[in-house]
Amino acid sequence: MSVIRIRVLVVDDHRIFAESLAAALAAEPDVEVAAAGSGPAALRCLERALADGRGFDVMLVDADLGGGGVHPQSPRVPVARAVPDDGGEGLVDGISLVAGVRSAYPAVRTVVLAEKDDPRRAALALQAGASGWVAKDCSLQRLLAVIRGVLRDETHLPPALLTGVLRELTAARKHRTESERLVESLTPREREVLRCMVAGLGRKAVAERLFLSPHTVRTHMQNVLGKLGVHSTLAAVALARRAGVGPVDLAGDVVERGGQLA
Repeated sequence: MSVIRIRVLVVDDHRIFAESLAAALAAEPDVEVAAAGSGPAALRCLERALADGRGFDVMLVDADLGGGGVHPQSPRVPVARAVPDDGGEGLVDGISLVAGVRSAYPAVRTVVLAEKDDPRRAALALQAGASGWVAKDCSLQRLLAVIRGVLRDETHLPPALLTGVLRELTAARKHRTESERLVESLTPREREVLRCMVAGLGRKAVAERLFLSPHTVRTHMQNVLGKLGVHSTLAAVALARRAGVGPVDLAGDVVERGGQLA
């Protein structure tokens, strides 16, 4: 009888740990494992596996991949865009990788491996699309139980983290609701300018895209900052992200052409 194998990708920039964990998991008769040492390398593994018709089922990713986590106020470039065109090993942190994989490979379940319990970062991981948060020093049997559990659409967290994570998620929901209310106060043109800001466009680029003068764009940007109650573009982008405002589609056609040069 053929055994249905669970395909697991281990992503950790600590080579000894990654190889040791991969070897331990591969000893299981129903587990097939590969390892990657960075976010871009992991994305290439996922892409190749999908092209070969043998996609991964679960990704185990180091919470501290690339040297640190995501600060909740810091907007992140979608991870798929963070991979250098030349295939270089750019830095992509663990939680950003989770978000990128969730978007590009929704069938892949992700579990974050952490050195220590951290309710704030665990909540960020769940918001990014992770199905679990597990201590790196947990037993192999515990990790296997989590891997099999997330494939049944279960969410796994250490019991000691539950209260803290729920508190963080509740607070995040409150901030999101407030951010949504502020964004709704913007005019349609101001929201379009905000989406351009989220995409990283400067004043001149926004002016060219929306067929406005730089002076008019400057006024719109000042109005956006004022209505959102922030003092910088970075803060406006962070608030927009919390409210679910995505970047304008840079590859598509110009969305609005109604403005005249002023």
